[in-house]
Order: sequence, then structure tokens, then C-alpha cells
Amino acid sequence: MNIIFALLLLLGGSAAHHPQSGSDQAANMLKSAIHSAVEASRQNEVAASANGSAAKTDPQTDAPKVKGVYVTAYSAGGSRMNQLLDLVDQTDLNAMVIDIKDDAGYITYKTDNPVLIKNGHPQPFIRDIRGLMDRLKKHNVYPIARVVVFKDTVLAKKRPDLSFAKSDGTVWKNGKGDSFVNPFSKEVWDYNVEIAKEAAKLGFKEIQFDYVRFPEGFEKRADSLKYAKNGKTRVETVADFVQYARNQLSPMGVRVSVDIFGYAASVPAAEGIGQDFNKISANVDVISPMVYPSHYTQGWFGAKDPDKEPYRTIKGSMVDTFKKLEPLKDRQPIVRPWIQDFTASWLGSGHYVKYGKTQVEEQIRALKDMHIDEYLLWNATNRYSQGVVYK
Repeated sequence: MNIIFALLLLLGGSAAHHPQSGSDQAANMLKSAIHSAVEASRQNEVAASANGSAAKTDPQTDAPKVKGVYVTAYSAGGSRMNQLLDLVDQTDLNAMVIDIKDDAGYITYKTDNPVLIKNGHPQPFIRDIRGLMDRLKKHNVYPIARVVVFKDTVLAKKRPDLSFAKSDGTVWKNGKGDSFVNPFSKEVWDYNVEIAKEAAKLGFKEIQFDYVRFPEGFEKRADSLKYAKNGKTRVETVADFVQYARNQLSPMGVRVSVDIFGYAASVPAAEGIGQDFNKISANVDVISPMVYPSHYTQGWFGAKDPDKEPYRTIKGSMVDTFKKLEPLKDRQPIVRPWIQDFTASWLGSGHYVKYGKTQVEEQIRALKDMHIDEYLLWNATNRYSQGVVYK
């Protein structure tokens, strides 16, 4: 979820879009039309293409207006879950986003699924996954499974051929020691979709995909690393994955959501990492831009220090978001932003404030003024501010 480098990443990409090219030959057009019709029938739904040309249907029309918190697998499987359930019981919060495949690539519970065992490294962070689901149901918690997709050190180590190799044959790592797997790989797609399907069978109502992108700064090393390609651009490939995942999961009655840089609504497509706000939005039920005030640089939305002006920053980000989504018309997803419930002391003295009840409520007020009634709160340690009125 870290987007501290978001501005550099997004501005580093080309502003050009790469829509799928079509043929002017009648035979090819007819062939394409027949193929599209068959696919639509097979999925029993009309799904948006990566170009966002068709209408969408919500697989879960009875879902509540989601107001939730992030929950690590450690919290979900430990004593902190008692406090988090109390928080939901005593407030208007009604949902939890729980790590099912975490930032390192670990599947966070024991499973007998052979695909997951082969490609992943299941850990008993959540000791009793079915007991957890029963507990969430008892407390009327809307359960969302977080699946970190292409940032996956575990799979990269197990299957270097599905990752990015340096000239010496070793797997590439970013500055933090994390490895990514190749978004061009259909095998990687299927592995993550299989994790999502198992989460749906366990009772999760929504699958939230995170890190649906190429590594940061990928455009600078795309030509030097060795990896399989599929003939499409990075933007097309990421959008195609999201479309594919939704087509697989919608028949199971679960929603698909994607986390995306908050900056993505305010700047052109990030060709480097393969994220185009609208191409992704056209293929999901819910889009969750990460609009933490601390992650906007000085001057954004007229705020000298955005972290110190949560209302202005959140409202400005939502203005940009809705403007960005206008071309999608009736294909727009639900907008459910991630907002900040942590203190960004790394910004340095004078550039941040301690976040608590007032700052969280200011963000919620900004969303309400923009007619947004769904949101998620992020705190990496799952320690949320006391006394907040979640309206």
C-alpha cells in the first residue's frame, strides 16, 4: 500500500494511451464479434472489455455501503481481533479488509489447495480461517479479501522463470528487497485468481487486488531485464488481468476491487508501471484510490502541506477522480477511497500533524461533501483512532 513514490512513478510514464488496435477487414471484425458473443454467454454476464466498451453488472447488489478498516493476517488471527470487532460493533464501521495473500506473497492460512501449495508458501498466520469467517458473520462484518498480486517475493523465489531476471541470471529486487512476478504471465494470473476463488468459497464477499502493476520505475529497466512478454503493452496487460479476474469471479457472486495510486486520477496514465485509472476502473466493481494526504507533495490542491489539510486534500482528490471517470459514464465503478489514520512523521517537522479523531473526521467530511459514502481506513498496525464518528 505504500505510495510515497507515486508522483515520480506516474510522471515517469508516457502520456500516450495504447487502445487495442482493430482490423478494418470485415472477416476479422465478424470473427471478433462472434468471439465476444461466445465469451459473454460463457461468463453469463456482460463484462467490460479492457477498453471499457460494454456495460457492467454488479454481482452483489445487496452489498452494504462499505465503511471498513485494514486488518493484517496477524491481527485477524490474534488477540487484536477482539479490539477490532469491538470497534465495528460500537461504531458505524461494517467491513474489514483482511490479508489473504500478503505483501511478501505468503498465503496467510493453511490450505490443502494443490495450486496454492505448489506456487505459494501457506502460513498459519490465521490459524482457523473458517472460525474467523464464522466470527465475522456473527458480528455482521462485510469481509473483503486482500490479495497482493504482482509483488510476490515468495513466488519469484520458487519460480524465477515467472519473475524478472538480471543479466547474471538472478531475480531482480527493488531497493527494499522485494521481488515482483511478471504481469505478462498467464500462469501468474491463474495463480492469483485461484487464491481469489478459494477466498470466495470461504465466504469473502469481495476480492481486493493490490499491487496490480509492474515494479516501480520499470520503464527504466524494461529493456535490460529478461522476462516473457505477450505482445501487448503494460497498460493493456494490467487491464486485461483485471478483466480476466472479474470474469472468473463475478459468476461466484463476489465483487472485484482494485487499489490504485491516488495520484493516478490527477495525472496521465502511468505507462511505466502499467496503470491506467480508467482502463482499470472499467473492469472492476469498486475502485479504491489511495488518497492519503501525507502522500501528496507540497502544493497539491492548493495545500502548502497536504498532510496538514486533510479536508482540502481529500476533496481535491475526489474532484479529480470524478473528472477522470466521466468518460466511463454508466460503467463507472463504486468509488471507495483509502483514507489515512496514521501519522506521517517521516515528512519532517512542520510538514505533518499527528493524526487522530479530528483529522480522520475531516477526511470523512470531505468525502461526504463529495457524495461519497464508502471508505476504508489504513493503519499498518491496525491501531485506529478512538472516538471517531464514522458517518
